[in-house]
Amino acid sequence: MSLSSLIGPQIPLLRRYARALSGSQASGDSYVAAVLETLLADPSLFDRSAEPRGEIYRLFSLVWNAMPLNGRSSEGKSPGSQTDSRLELLTPLPRQAFLLTAVEGFDPDKAARILDVTRPDFDAMIEQAGREIGAQVATSVMIIEDEPLIAMDLETLVESLGHTVVGMARTRAEAVALARATRPGLVLADIRLADGSSGLDAVNEILESFGVPVIFITAYPESLLTGQRPEPAFLISKPFRSETVKAIVSQAMFFNELARPPQRRTA
Repeated sequence: MSLSSLIGPQIPLLRRYARALSGSQASGDSYVAAVLETLLADPSLFDRSAEPRGEIYRLFSLVWNAMPLNGRSSEGKSPGSQTDSRLELLTPLPRQAFLLTAVEGFDPDKAARILDVTRPDFDAMIEQAGREIGAQVATSVMIIEDEPLIAMDLETLVESLGHTVVGMARTRAEAVALARATRPGLVLADIRLADGSSGLDAVNEILESFGVPVIFITAYPESLLTGQRPEPAFLISKPFRSETVKAIVSQAMFFNELARPPQRRTA
């Protein structure tokens, strides 16, 4: 397969990533063009045995990070969208790590290869990005979880990112009452609760009153395949990794994706 056929399908996605990093499509496209020119001069830089999308992002990162200007936090730019403004405040490498996972959808191992760092170093970047995002959009968090140790673990994780836990609920009734009393800025919810009630039903009832980002953390992800899941909502399977929870919390708050109840079907 020719090099152009390997790279061509990846260019629209790479342009999106470049635009997010640089703050403008024109600037981002200039970096994409620089990558293509580099490959024209030396095609051997592209590892044909690697997955094409990850490989072109890796080469883009080499070009991007070779510029000293891109190693400094963005200052003096014209105000863009709220998302652009938040991105510009993130430290450069953590910003790249966050975008590669939260926007571009790479798993942490592939993203670490793209940035040519070890997995522990990459996890540290994601955690730093989470703290910096938390400093921008710190919010109140409600936890719906019937296992006390898990609830306490989640509390520690979200507080390490700068957020505040306003309460924990073990049943649907407790969750709805707590949400109405505190109106949290984020909800973390298990599915199967202490009295046999459903965290999914609790969340849908809460969303009838107000919109809020929702992250489901459950050992029963199949429970969310019923068509009753709020949209958009994030999903983390148990047992969870702490870095996964931190990354998804940061993503949910950064993009402020308010969940809403599933649409009711009419006859």
